[in-house]
Amino acid sequence: MRLVLVGTSHHRAPVELRERVALDRAHASSLAGSLGEAVCLSTCNRTELYVAAEDGEAAERAAVDALVALEPEVEPALYRLRDDAAALHLFRVAAGLDSLVPGEGEILGQVRAAYEAGSPGALLNRLFHQALATGKKVRAQTAIAENPASVSAAAAALAEQVFGDLDGRTILLVGAGKISDLAARNLTSRGARIAYVANRSPDRAAGLAERVGAEALPLAEIEERLAEADVVVSSTSAPGYVLTRETVERARGGRPLLLIDLAVPRDLDPSIHELDGCYLYDIDDLDAVVAQTLLVRRREAQRAEEIVAEEADAFRAWQASLDVVPAIASLRARADEIREAELRRAESRLGQLSDSQRQAVETLASRIVDKLLHLPTVRMKQAAAAADGVVYAEAVRHLFGLGEEER
Repeated sequence: MRLVLVGTSHHRAPVELRERVALDRAHASSLAGSLGEAVCLSTCNRTELYVAAEDGEAAERAAVDALVALEPEVEPALYRLRDDAAALHLFRVAAGLDSLVPGEGEILGQVRAAYEAGSPGALLNRLFHQALATGKKVRAQTAIAENPASVSAAAAALAEQVFGDLDGRTILLVGAGKISDLAARNLTSRGARIAYVANRSPDRAAGLAERVGAEALPLAEIEERLAEADVVVSSTSAPGYVLTRETVERARGGRPLLLIDLAVPRDLDPSIHELDGCYLYDIDDLDAVVAQTLLVRRREAQRAEEIVAEEADAFRAWQASLDVVPAIASLRARADEIREAELRRAESRLGQLSDSQRQAVETLASRIVDKLLHLPTVRMKQAAAAADGVVYAEAVRHLFGLGEEER
């Protein structure tokens, strides 16, 4: 069974391209299901397909075709990884090492949600369980996630850079999901005031507004409140623009306005940036803030990379052992068949023994089989880890005639 990864991320594609292949949870689940044993991880920074199949070439073509069907222009920006390279990549993603902001905490939950919405089998179950464990291990054993610098935190830092001081600044949040919640907490920790929370769902808007001491708004009332805002932070799952240039120009009353678009697809019309006094930043514009974070996290990131590499090696050894497990199982089954046949053949003589004596003979036969098979089993597993497993497995099948009855 081969592991295949096909995807794109902020390393290879700008936000204009990523937003055209971004999928909500339902669509990601449907796409994964169409590929067989697969998981689709789609976030603001990446859309990736993890597929397990006997035919790696066919699985890769199917995954590429699926992403190209969403957006033909994405093909040159796709990366393709196999087996241990694909596993290492996912472990780095789960550890926050491949994020726009290294160590950010949201990605671990996003990996878990993608796994739960996917159609994993034995290989992907093992892969994603180990990826989640790796992410937790990195956070427990390093300081990479201390003073979290998530995308939401980076947005708050950007706002503080623009204004110098956020004390008393009025914030309008558009969207009431997890990213907006995190943005609200980061902004208020820097002295800003969350005045309004606008969302398509009134209940979710009311829930977040209550937690941050703001007023909940329907999306239709955003325009009326823009003139009061210093900062607009938007993160919704809307398929089109929530705010257009015309709306902002008409509503803000000439006041300076900072707009931060954390959504993919984007919520805010990019041409808003052309308006005098309007400063619009999207998710790709946070690189400068991220660069500052990198300086203080480099040492911890190195330790995190070592943990990830160890976990990737363990997964590689486990996947390699899959090549020899069937041969080991067949060898064990053949030995047990021979042991049981010989015991049956000696039944007339064994019948003269007491129950305890008979048990001793059967135990002795089992121990002889175990000792004979122990070293070949160990050597086959060692060979698998060294990439010679298939050769050893075929040699064992040939020497012991395993599977000849079926053929």
